[in-house]
Amino acid sequence: MWKRLLAVLLLVPLLDAIFLIVVADWLSWPATVLLVVLTALLGTLFVRAEGRHTVRRFQGAIGEGRLPADELLDGGFLIAAGALLLTPGLLTDAIGFLFVLPPSRYVFRGVLKRWVITPYLERRTDGFVSGDVYTFGFPDPSESDSDGGGTVDLGSDSYDVDDGRS
Repeated sequence: MWKRLLAVLLLVPLLDAIFLIVVADWLSWPATVLLVVLTALLGTLFVRAEGRHTVRRFQGAIGEGRLPADELLDGGFLIAAGALLLTPGLLTDAIGFLFVLPPSRYVFRGVLKRWVITPYLERRTDGFVSGDVYTFGFPDPSESDSDGGGTVDLGSDSYDVDDGRS
């Protein structure tokens, strides 16, 4: 995993520099520098505005007694967007603008929840997050069924619960 992260961290600036050279060759060097500065300034304004909006939504969620999970994820995306927009380069600016704009940020938030957060919580809670809760005993990792888990026979310690519907 660390090798992939290092490769991405080295590849992104290289691609950004190559793209800047192509754009500078197409436009001109002064126009390219002006474009990079303009995207940084415009991006900073967008990040500030969206940050204020996210803080208001965060405070509203806390005031209503809801868990502000979406607002925290949006805040993380806005921090990443700020870093990307301040990095000189047009590719990083494009990714930063995608993190700032609410419609694309909602898509990224859904992807992050589905592919990163939920699997992590599933591993940490043994299926409790998705509702895959064991109802016939406790999971026994030494006995594995076809679905990946086994149950412990409680023997004489088990009892039937009478729900009063006889």
